[in-house]
Amino acid sequence: MNSKNPSTLEIALKAKLHHIHAVATDAGIRADEIEAYGNYKAKVSLNTLVRLHTRPNGKLICVSGITPTREGDGKTCTSIALTEALGLLKKKTMLCLREPSMAPIFGYKGGGTGGGRAQVLPMEDINFHFMGDMHAIQSAHNLLAATLENHIHHGNSLGIDTDQIFWRRAMDISDRQLREITVGISKASRFSKHRTGFDITAASEVMAALSLSDSIRDFKNRLGKISVALNKHGNLVTAKELKTSGAMALLTKDTLKPNLVQTLEGQPVFMHTGPFANVSHGNNSLVSTLLALKLANYVVTESGFATDLGLEKMFDIICREGNLKPNVVVLVVSIKALKSHAKEDVAGRKFSESFSEGFANLTKHLENVKKFGVPVVVAINRFPQDTPDEIKAVRDYIQYEYENVECAVSEGVRLGGEGALDLAEKVLKTLTDKPSQFKPFYSLEADVETKIHKLATGLYGASDVVYQDEAKDDLEMIHRLKLEHLPICMAKTPYSLSDNPNLKGAPTGWKLKINRIYPKTGAGFLVAVAGKTLLMPGLPEKPVLEDMDLTDAGEARGLF
Repeated sequence: MNSKNPSTLEIALKAKLHHIHAVATDAGIRADEIEAYGNYKAKVSLNTLVRLHTRPNGKLICVSGITPTREGDGKTCTSIALTEALGLLKKKTMLCLREPSMAPIFGYKGGGTGGGRAQVLPMEDINFHFMGDMHAIQSAHNLLAATLENHIHHGNSLGIDTDQIFWRRAMDISDRQLREITVGISKASRFSKHRTGFDITAASEVMAALSLSDSIRDFKNRLGKISVALNKHGNLVTAKELKTSGAMALLTKDTLKPNLVQTLEGQPVFMHTGPFANVSHGNNSLVSTLLALKLANYVVTESGFATDLGLEKMFDIICREGNLKPNVVVLVVSIKALKSHAKEDVAGRKFSESFSEGFANLTKHLENVKKFGVPVVVAINRFPQDTPDEIKAVRDYIQYEYENVECAVSEGVRLGGEGALDLAEKVLKTLTDKPSQFKPFYSLEADVETKIHKLATGLYGASDVVYQDEAKDDLEMIHRLKLEHLPICMAKTPYSLSDNPNLKGAPTGWKLKINRIYPKTGAGFLVAVAGKTLLMPGLPEKPVLEDMDLTDAGEARGLF
């Protein structure tokens, strides 16, 4: 091992973890409320939330970011380092994160447990399989697909229109060849073949429904409401009608319980559910956030991608469901993300010039947070290649343009909690000095077109919205079925504020193109698909999985 500059995996393998019973005890969770999976992982009983329901909530700290690079910019690392720093300041704190999907882990982005000295452990277990939650969700999803096809095979008493089936399959491995497939070609099939496909498990409605449930009863109710197709009369056919929701709930009975792990410095972490923010709501489970707010005085949670995706969905979907009141937003900025918005190669340009479009993007995301009425702290996540002049340029910009916004440099990857002490102190100061005036961005009473238009023009910077023919048909169905009251879950590229990943900075004068609008009646929202959004990613030409291995001694190699 390289002792001078150890890798994230080397740091993880050398770490001395606390036993999970000690982590639970320190968090205020009783011994009879956890189910240990070995020494360092546990499921937490939902009865804990019932026991603590009268306890007041702690402060909710929401971590988001500006439009990111494909490699990520350190929101997870910043969230972990901030939690570690609050721990060093003797604050009772908890961290809530999503559990990783194996799709990006084997591709190009790496794991979902942070890096360096800002990571969640045991990282090797968390990044692969973890508690089996992803597999259970995937199995429940595919059980519903099999039941649907089986129902049609045995006579189709519900009168399902095979041209109007919109329930697909799910898998947690990137496989572009499965995006579109044809089923029903077997001689044993009793109905005509039809088109379907696979989506990544993170995009599954079972994942979304579980992520938004706060009890077994709530989860079973959501499963029963999942719509899989239209019948020949144009009405929705649900999992309850197919008599599948009970078996689906049984398959995922342990999955609903939050997973307890720890940071490198021993703070408790709930790592639970893993919806992607570009195709789903992009936040950890509601039940883990609710429980953390009862256990800790300060709860840090991260939303996927930027304010236009994960944070907006946290505020407009999850906060409504859980009656949550976010107290402060930490907006993560990286020098490389700011540079990525340059319209030309930054080589040969002054660093202040190369940041100009990036500053426009930063400004837009700061204004987005302001529209929700929540105070914000900017965290500059410092990478080794960042120069003092570049850091100063960002600090000066924030101070000049937003003199009332606190700004701090975070070096959690290199230093752990000590590297985020300034950030933690400025977050605490903001919590004291600037009370949140949180409000959702749009009213649920507004019609679907109004909600989408407000998101497009108010948060993304579009001039208007254009609906493709299939989306117009979807709107007609939504109006006919009286589903207008549901919130919007936008599926769009995370690499631009627009629906085109090549438009950087804060583009204006463009129109948001809506291709389809799917009713997710179990999760309780409408998914509006914008641009060329893929629900099943593919692997890059040289995936990181090629460097992964297992030693004869049973140790992981080639991880991040």
